[in-house]
Amino acid sequence: MSDAAASTPPTDEIVSATPELAVVVPVRNEADNVLPLIEEIHQALAGGPEFEVVYVDDGSTDATGDRLAEARRRYPRLRIVRHRAACGQSQAVATGIRHARAPMIATLDGDGQNDPADIPALLERWRAAPESMRPRLLIAGWRAKRRDTVWRRLASRAANAIRSRLLGDDTPDTGCGTKLFPRDLFLDLPRFDHMHRFLPALVLRAGGQVESVAVNHRPRERGRSKYGNLRRAIVGVPDLLGVMWLMRRATNPVIEIADP
Repeated sequence: MSDAAASTPPTDEIVSATPELAVVVPVRNEADNVLPLIEEIHQALAGGPEFEVVYVDDGSTDATGDRLAEARRRYPRLRIVRHRAACGQSQAVATGIRHARAPMIATLDGDGQNDPADIPALLERWRAAPESMRPRLLIAGWRAKRRDTVWRRLASRAANAIRSRLLGDDTPDTGCGTKLFPRDLFLDLPRFDHMHRFLPALVLRAGGQVESVAVNHRPRERGRSKYGNLRRAIVGVPDLLGVMWLMRRATNPVIEIADP
């Protein structure tokens, strides 16, 4: 082996034209978390379904773009989409899903607290469902053991209880970034800022079903959180009222196709 070959970093194998699964990760100013998380995603899915990784850089002002470019040279499965200006996490998720080629979507937060090793179990749970249910089925991660501050855990518990009571979505943890669902299901949902916090309710509104699966949650090791409890509460109230209105206005007709 030549010295040049020996010094070349290992690269991922060539990605298929249409992968089965896309892992969508929204990020803003997460430069220190980019490479570690991408490496974990590839380790978690090695030997599994054909997959792609879609990162959406939501107008980062740090070195996130440089780290993504560095990762792309090593991992051909990585696709990078960038917002010129920050548009928020929900829009970043939607952008990533629209640019994904795979029919199945797994989402992760970009801060490293979600564990990519949970994705295969969520996919198996989806595959185990009856075939007729799968096109409208969301598998939602449930952080049964939160690795956050006491105040954040208490705030999240209260918010989940209020939301579940008012929306009837019967989901213990809608804020968990680890989720898996068909791409077409998401594209049928109404989209608005912060919608990612209400995906279970929106799926139920569309006539789908939701199953919650316990997933690993890890403390943040690098970077800083972009949200505080007060900010979440302030923006959450009008969003909750809006989703309540959407739930009450939902209609799901039974379609019959007449013979030609």
